[in-house]
Amino acid sequence: MAIGSPLRKGGSPFFFFFLFLVIFTTMAYASVGDRLPEFQQCVQVCKKENCSPGNTTPLPPHLRLLLWTCPSECDYTCQHIITSARLSQTPPQPVVQFHGKWPFYRFLGMQEPFSVLFSLGNFWAHYDGLHNHVLKKIPAGYSMRPYYVWLARIGMMSWFFSAVFHTRDFRVTEEMDYFAAGASVLYGMYYTVVRVFRLDKAGKRGVRKGWTATCVGLYLAHVGYLKGVGWDYGYNMGANVAVGVVQNVLWCWFSVRRYNKEGKGWMVWPGLVVMWVVAAMSLELLDFAPLWGCLDAHSLWHLGTIGPAVVFYRFLVRDSEEVVRREGRLKA
Repeated sequence: MAIGSPLRKGGSPFFFFFLFLVIFTTMAYASVGDRLPEFQQCVQVCKKENCSPGNTTPLPPHLRLLLWTCPSECDYTCQHIITSARLSQTPPQPVVQFHGKWPFYRFLGMQEPFSVLFSLGNFWAHYDGLHNHVLKKIPAGYSMRPYYVWLARIGMMSWFFSAVFHTRDFRVTEEMDYFAAGASVLYGMYYTVVRVFRLDKAGKRGVRKGWTATCVGLYLAHVGYLKGVGWDYGYNMGANVAVGVVQNVLWCWFSVRRYNKEGKGWMVWPGLVVMWVVAAMSLELLDFAPLWGCLDAHSLWHLGTIGPAVVFYRFLVRDSEEVVRREGRLKA
């Protein structure tokens, strides 16, 4: 299971839930604020007074380091001027989005500080899973161990680029975030099939090679479509949800089958993790203006995916120990 990355959730009982999510996420992606005449006038006046050639107001070093410019500073400042004005009216007017995003208060130049913080929390969960569980506790001779190592590495990469994107939203940081998340989701399906159907065994080498080639081809086609055909948010969401559904259906089936057969409580952890992740992602349906200008539903979703990653790495260790004990023929 690819735990913790954006756009990677799913499960058979929740197919229509995710279909609903995809539809309404696409419909809700709007930016009323930057179409407001008062906002456009504010930005225009600010640029004229502060960004004229030879009369540009200097920015602090930490903002310049994160590539803030005089025009982008005007945009940010005017977002909060207009938002404050709307809230001070009687009755208060609702907070609106600008350029498809809520007007967050930045911290040290970071546009969405809590999403950055919780993305780094997910990065830590995969780092901890790799160094304190996979490498230390799973026998080196276990054939699934390299797959779990790459699970952690790709998860760390995905959440690193998520933190970068939420720090500064540019086209290049958005693309890296989406491509890394896509790799994490697809790898989640890849290694899930390998584990559930034991394609890691020597006798299934041919099938494993075919499955590897298929997944590599799917990822290259996915990136090629987004870069070469069109940057389609609806397609990207749909593709990630479809892949997430496959892997999570497999983990739920795997959990139920093993628990019914052996009756050990830890064997249902993957199914519980799936439900935990679905509950966390449901926050996306509750999209609301950021509390105190910094804490929104999206950042809370990122917070909610840290715990499942921590639990899942512990499951992988228990599962590996069980396989080693049962098969009893692995190298030390």
